[in-house]
Amino acid sequence: MKKFVDFLVIGSGIAGLFYALKVSKYGTVAIISKDNIDNTTTVKAQGGIASVMYNPDSYEKHINDTINAGAGLNNKEIVEIVVKEGPVRIHDLINIGTHFDKGSDGYYDLNKEGGHSENRVLHFKDKTGEEIQRALIKAVRNNSKIDIYENHFAVEIITQHHLGKLIRKSTPDITCYGAYIFDQESKQVMTFIAKATLIATGGCGNAYLNTTNPVGITGDGIAMVYRAKGIAENMEFVQFHPTALYNPNEKPAFLITEALRGAGAILKNHKMEDFCIKYDSRGSLAPRDIVARAIDTEMKLSGEDFVFLDARHIAKEKILDHFPTIYAKCMDIGINITKDLIPVTPAAHYMCGGIKTDEFGRSSIINLYAAGEVASTGLHGANRLASNSLLEAVVFAHRAAENAANVNTPNSEITNKIPDWNDEGTIKNEELVLISHSRKEVQQIMSNYVGIVRSDIRLQRALDRLEIIYRETEDLFKSSKITVSICELRNIINVGYLIIKMAKDRRESIGLHYNSDLLDTMQPKV
Repeated sequence: MKKFVDFLVIGSGIAGLFYALKVSKYGTVAIISKDNIDNTTTVKAQGGIASVMYNPDSYEKHINDTINAGAGLNNKEIVEIVVKEGPVRIHDLINIGTHFDKGSDGYYDLNKEGGHSENRVLHFKDKTGEEIQRALIKAVRNNSKIDIYENHFAVEIITQHHLGKLIRKSTPDITCYGAYIFDQESKQVMTFIAKATLIATGGCGNAYLNTTNPVGITGDGIAMVYRAKGIAENMEFVQFHPTALYNPNEKPAFLITEALRGAGAILKNHKMEDFCIKYDSRGSLAPRDIVARAIDTEMKLSGEDFVFLDARHIAKEKILDHFPTIYAKCMDIGINITKDLIPVTPAAHYMCGGIKTDEFGRSSIINLYAAGEVASTGLHGANRLASNSLLEAVVFAHRAAENAANVNTPNSEITNKIPDWNDEGTIKNEELVLISHSRKEVQQIMSNYVGIVRSDIRLQRALDRLEIIYRETEDLFKSSKITVSICELRNIINVGYLIIKMAKDRRESIGLHYNSDLLDTMQPKV
């Protein structure tokens, strides 16, 4: 069954919904949401959204902080675009209905996080992402030009490959015509045709065992573009959030926002030492790559699975006012953060690389855009500055929408030839245990060999192990009816391969890529 829309949006977090609202001025929109529309990575964002709002902050300070955190691998032109256009997009969010906390003086209450030289993080308590998502959902549901397809899963984007043309990475005119979408209720694969398609599927945290990402964040968009011969880059730069709550039986890992450290909480080892200061003069508020490696080192020295975050000296009133979600969560597992230490451990959190895009969110595939965590815009370089992600999402969702408005409707002679999904000869796969075992095996490979600290031998071992699982999974996929679980397994294998391959090719330790065989190129050494 074919569905024709002007704009297809794959993903329902901040980037997808913001883009959908912007582009609805120019035509009909379909939003594809893998789960319920309110179950996204955006909802999990606690800390806030960074933006220059008041003196003594300045664009130059925010630009310099971003480039310093990114170890200078950032695209400076892109950094300038995001920082300078950010405040306008903040006001767009406010006009849509998003609330940010204000002080008694009527000015926005701005937090300070690791790597920032000024207080510039707007927030709503410690659930900023949830508040932004709420406002965006309300707006898209009230927009008659937008249709929402919840519990629908994007299987593949449609290109000339599906018309029988041989496509290579060197093919200059690869064009996207839409996507094949799996309806999880009817178990049917639908064909969505669109003049412009946006990928906004988030990152790939579930390529690892321990992650702050919802369980459905499996690198779907990056993997689809990779299979379509599009360009991905900088996949070696996986950001591990330093402070996920240590609670081994819980998935996803509960995030302890960096804003708590900004409010004065201090990381301590099992000797009760303020250990971060040994690795960087900024201590617990150093950039995330440095803090995560410091924690990893301390855990290896102690043999323990966690370190502590000490917030006991922060006034209880401030904790309850600014961090009610964290306070309640910890109380649920018997930790009173005003009196007890919080056990924390690093967890896979954010992909700084992804689908390569230009200043208008355009990928290497014609009429295919990407925004949000799935995209590699050049903003983050080798490491993302805290709370820059939501800002990046709205800036590039807006820019992509303005650019996509000028895309022409695809030639009907071409789109009429696009075949429906063909699953002839496939069978319903009853061996679900094989898929779940392979998924866990991929996650173990990535966590053990491609984590915070890597080495040449670990990366090669990971590649060799992954190759076996890849061949087994492709054989299973070709013979099986479509299920979300087998598609997700394919996707984490694809992104795992890209992370390993690009980590092997990066012959320097820089930012989030830390190869112990290349220590002489790394400053500071951790």
